This record gives sequence, C-alpha cells and structure tokens, in this order.
Amino acid sequence: MTPIKKKKAVILGVNFDDSKKHTKFIEKYSLGFDLLVDGDKELAKAYGVYQKKKFMGKEFMGIVRSTFIIGPEGKIKKIFSPVSVKGHVAEVLENI
Repeated sequence: MTPIKKKKAVILGVNFDDSKKHTKFIEKYSLGFDLLVDGDKELAKAYGVYQKKKFMGKEFMGIVRSTFIIGPEGKIKKIFSPVSVKGHVAEVLENI
C-alpha cells in the first residue's frame, strides 16, 4: 500500500488531453492514479491554473502545474503552485 493510500487519500490528475492519450500516459509511466479529461479547460479556469505563461520569449496560455489538497468536507486545505517535482510527494504527505 502506498503512503498516500495509507492516509486514505485519493489522487486525481487533470489535463486537457483526451482519454486515449491519458491511457497511454498512465501505462507508459505506471501511474497509480486516474487522470481526468478537462478538454474545455473549465476545471483549470475554475481553479485558477490556466494562466498566461512565457517560454523562450513567447507568451501563451497554459497550465501552471499545481496540487490541491481537498479535505473530506470538500474544501481546499492547501495549494502548492507552481509545483516543483523534486520533494513534492514528501511535501504533500506532510500536509494530508
């Protein structure tokens, strides 16, 4: 059992790709959680993570990688944004 499951937590990933791409990604990286499709970007907009970004001098709209810890009552307890992959799992575990 994973440390997150031991804490009775659930992980859901969200992005714009369709379910076929999600399935391939899950299989390729052996993800232990589901990915939700947000094709119309409504969830990303509602959570404020669809933002203007810059890369190599160009501006564009994109996702700011973020983690939201939502408590059993359905309220956001903690937000990590932007997320740095290194050490992030430990940081999340400390806050569940």
